[in-house]
Amino acid sequence: MASDAFTASEGKLAAAHKALLHTRGLQLDFKSAPKPPPVPGWLEALVRFLGELAPVLKFVFWGGLILGGVLIVWFVAREVLATRFKSEKPAAPVDWRPEPEAARALLEEADRLAAAGRFGEAIHILLFRSIDDLAGRRPGLVKPALTARDIAALEQMPPPARGAFTRIAERVERSFFGGRAVGAEDFAHARDDYETFAFSEGWS
Repeated sequence: MASDAFTASEGKLAAAHKALLHTRGLQLDFKSAPKPPPVPGWLEALVRFLGELAPVLKFVFWGGLILGGVLIVWFVAREVLATRFKSEKPAAPVDWRPEPEAARALLEEADRLAAAGRFGEAIHILLFRSIDDLAGRRPGLVKPALTARDIAALEQMPPPARGAFTRIAERVERSFFGGRAVGAEDFAHARDDYETFAFSEGWS
């Protein structure tokens, strides 16, 4: 019985082997496998060329690395030296003075008001025309919302002109807001201050 079963198993194995050999699409003969395509001649020449250049490329790589480091050090050193030894020139004072012709015309108008006994108006016009001149010269700095005291406190205005402008503004405040009467002497002082403001050489 055992031999019969073994014989039957051999038969089944032989049949399965035969069926496997006749199965289409299976490659059982690896000796006849297709060979890979040959390497193109140009590729072989390129590989040989790169192999010959390998020692040179190594020097080129290290040389480029060293050169890049030297350039970085040079740029950094140049910026440091430029910053450390840079000679900063002081900014030239900005000339906010009114045009001489306009200043003289304003003085003539103020003199006419003073001659008519309108001393408060004469001083007032000197102040407000001065503010208009400043606003025209520096519209971004002299803003409409600023008061006369705010303008007088601007650090960009040279001290002589600032002092003259401040004294004119104070006389206007005393007369228009303080109710104090002003006379010919007050106008004379205000006129002198305006001349300092308009014609002072300290502007430029």
